[in-house]
Amino acid sequence: FLFDVDGTLTLSRQMVTVTMLTFLRELKNKVRIGFVGGSDFKKQQEQLGEDCGELFNYCFPENGLHYIKNNKLIESISYLDKVGEQRHNDLVNKSMEIMSKINLPKKRGNFIELRKSMVNISPIGRSCTQEERKEFSEYDRINDIRINIVNELKKCFNDLTFSIGGEISIDCFPNGWDKTYCLNHLRKENFKEIHFFGDMTHEGGNDYEIFNHKEIIGHTVTSP
Repeated sequence: FLFDVDGTLTLSRQMVTVTMLTFLRELKNKVRIGFVGGSDFKKQQEQLGEDCGELFNYCFPENGLHYIKNNKLIESISYLDKVGEQRHNDLVNKSMEIMSKINLPKKRGNFIELRKSMVNISPIGRSCTQEERKEFSEYDRINDIRINIVNELKKCFNDLTFSIGGEISIDCFPNGWDKTYCLNHLRKENFKEIHFFGDMTHEGGNDYEIFNHKEIIGHTVTSP
């Protein structure tokens, strides 16, 4: 059983509940379990607990570009090594140009976050409070702020994938580096079935590709 994190195992950027942890420990006695998310491992530890590497058989931070099995790091791949500094520079400049023309109820800081295997772009900025995060999410739902940004970026970067996830941001990575990337590791385990659970399974959501993958049995959830 493979789980998305935000909106599936936890509320967005919130700590996992004791009830969920109890469920996962019981589930692990029956099947192999793993999680796959766009955030880095540190952020996922903040939500799932410092010992999540022991709780889960498989940890796939940053869509599986960072791969941990049985609490041991197996592989880690770099976005910058793949795209190069100039292409990354172009992406940052274009993203800032687009966002500079958008008026929002609030803007905070950390609009562009470079991660090991991707770039995270946030129109409100990742420094916003939880209350401001909720406010932007509702504003975005009505006004399609992130969708419009993605449509603009796609015109300039056909070698990159832009995926909307969580409440406030857009993940950007080389084509093929969506959540299906983690299947490169799971195929080696020869599972007869892989079930995936996620909340952003609609087209444009960051669970869409893996949810619809031919090797996956997908399940849409609405909350933990």
